[in-house]
Amino acid sequence: MAPPALVTSALVIAEGHGWFLRRYDQQRAVQFLRFIDELPALAIQAFGADELVKAGSMVKKFSDQALTLADAHGLVVMGERRIGMCWTTDRHLGLTGVGLAV
Repeated sequence: MAPPALVTSALVIAEGHGWFLRRYDQQRAVQFLRFIDELPALAIQAFGADELVKAGSMVKKFSDQALTLADAHGLVVMGERRIGMCWTTDRHLGLTGVGLAV
């Protein structure tokens, strides 16, 4: 049985890069980007004007939660791709009923 396809948001990549930059340094942040480049089966969902509208709608829908745009975009991506399981450390990604592997 083949492993499931992997998908992430461009915003998650941006958050990861920023985390390494703040926590460590520019070298580690660049190493993180190189690591992402080497993952052959990882699809990266773009974030543009249309995605901003969709993610903004999700933020408004769950206005009682402290959702970032990255969280909201993740919810949109999972909904559009009909993803049933998400590996995350963020409980917000379960707001639409997707199972969380934490």
